[in-house]
Amino acid sequence: MSAVPVASQGAENQDATVAAPQSQAQPGSRSAGWLDPAFEWLTKLFAFLVFSILAAILVSLVIGSELTLRKYGLSFLWRADWNPVKEEFGALVPIYGTLMTSLIAMVIAVPVSFGIALFLTELSPGWLKRPLGTAIEMLAAIPSIIYGMWGLFILAPLVQTYVQPLMVKALGGIPLVGVLFSGPPLGIGMMTAGLILSIMVIPFIAAVMRDVFELVPPMLKESAYGLGATTWEVVFRVVLPYTKVGVVGGVMLGLGRALGETMAVTFVIGNAHRLSASLLAPGNSIASTIANEFTEAVGDTYLSALFEIGLILFVITTVVLALSKLMLLRLSRQEGART
Repeated sequence: MSAVPVASQGAENQDATVAAPQSQAQPGSRSAGWLDPAFEWLTKLFAFLVFSILAAILVSLVIGSELTLRKYGLSFLWRADWNPVKEEFGALVPIYGTLMTSLIAMVIAVPVSFGIALFLTELSPGWLKRPLGTAIEMLAAIPSIIYGMWGLFILAPLVQTYVQPLMVKALGGIPLVGVLFSGPPLGIGMMTAGLILSIMVIPFIAAVMRDVFELVPPMLKESAYGLGATTWEVVFRVVLPYTKVGVVGGVMLGLGRALGETMAVTFVIGNAHRLSASLLAPGNSIASTIANEFTEAVGDTYLSALFEIGLILFVITTVVLALSKLMLLRLSRQEGART
């Protein structure tokens, strides 16, 4: 008869011992309850800080370019005049130089970067992968002013002596196309600036492509090779379809770097406010114009014109980024629809 109360008392003691740690843990959990909301609000603050910085940059550019925005309006975009003495300004020459040098850079850099990434992931022997990958990373770490000095003193004379005369001789006589390769070989100009930019963006594009290609499951490639596919077929029918989103992202990363590059282009583009169809002629870009003339800008109109071409460069890079995001979104949707 007395065993039942003893058992019940033992059960109550056991429940008390189980409940004791819970009651002891409650104060700690209560004190730590504010950490998660605080961390959440801190991350939100960091996220909104990015938008605040972008908005501040945009507002400052708009305010700085207010004078020329009122004076010229949209005609500033297609005006070719740039005369600080008469206070006549237009952005056509810098815009043309920026877009053309970036286009030249991407035409050269994309296939070269693809070849480098393909060699590193599919064809390179094991002992060469690490040194070659390190060399690519070192190229990406070189300051742009070093590229500019090397381009001015080494590359430009070589281009003037060997490359440009060959282009004029081989392509100068072709209708329509020959206009792009006409004129004397000066060494400096938009072609040389495009070459420098291509060398600068190749490490970024190649590194992204290499990392993306390495994400392809080995089983897919081994299955293709087992069915008798060649390396070319494996790359274009297995690797590229699997990694096209990442490849496009790498190309857009290189394009963004080419559009905003300043010092290297300033050294070799010629810094001439002349609109010429020839790629061999000296030209100018938005970034090089600002770098060369911002400290010498005298007068409100001159300074406002420099602010406005900076605003134009900001808009161009934003549009390029938006288009790349839309392209990546469409590719990802197509990939999801297929799966």
